[in-house]
Amino acid sequence: MTRAPAGAAGASRAVSAVELERQAFRKRQGARSVVISLASTLVLAAVLWALVINTPGWAAVQEKFFDPEVFVASIPRVWDGFLLNLRVLAMSSVLVLIFGMLLATLRTLRGPLWLPLRALAAGYTDLFRGIPLIIVLFLVGFGIPGLGLIPVRVPAEVWGTIAITLTYSAYVSEVFRAGIEAVHPSQRHAARSLGLSHGKAMRLVVVPQAIRKVTPALMNDFVALQKDVGLISVLGAVDAVRAAQIETAKYFNFTPYVLAALLFVLLAIPTIRLTDWYTARVRAREQIGGIV
Repeated sequence: MTRAPAGAAGASRAVSAVELERQAFRKRQGARSVVISLASTLVLAAVLWALVINTPGWAAVQEKFFDPEVFVASIPRVWDGFLLNLRVLAMSSVLVLIFGMLLATLRTLRGPLWLPLRALAAGYTDLFRGIPLIIVLFLVGFGIPGLGLIPVRVPAEVWGTIAITLTYSAYVSEVFRAGIEAVHPSQRHAARSLGLSHGKAMRLVVVPQAIRKVTPALMNDFVALQKDVGLISVLGAVDAVRAAQIETAKYFNFTPYVLAALLFVLLAIPTIRLTDWYTARVRAREQIGGIV
């Protein structure tokens, strides 16, 4: 095998003057875009700040919503309530994934034998996607204990977790079902031709592909779930929202609500950014070789 001359290899690796000029132009354009974006953002922020602070009621709003002393004094109680929200979020997230996948699997069963289960799963998803979460919280948190079937007192956070699981399982099951149906039927047929049963074909071939397809949608549902765990306060659970309400009544100041909102925002931002990053990554992978 002949080796190319060193001069030829060096010439092939050399960058032409035209390409160097293009790279320099892209670098200048990138720096210019950064400067313009930063300047426009600062100008917009300054305009909005000027408009807000010059409104007639800004002084009263600042006193009632942004009091530093009340903010600091409310941190311990609101933070303890926020830890309750995190516990409910962790437990309900796991349960929602389990029951959502179970419902999606029931809705994808084929054959007349499974019609009752398919109908039951379809009715469940229609029912709990149609009822507002706050009403489900009332029905579960006050209705089930009112039946007197449970002799011991169950904490409000448990009923809140159950209500959130019931509601979000309906939404997540439809996301899973859409992912399962988006997998090409040839994948299932190929798995069955290799001797896999329906259950093994779903578990080893179809479901992994479906989860990969619907992960961005699931992450968006998780962001919504992070906010809705604050609704358990209607059952009397002293979470971040109820703790903020207590502190507001104590100081006659709404700053604790701002503190609670800030905690929920700080919880959501990492998940939102992760969702955006993963969505962009999936889109870039799917568009490899495409013409834009």
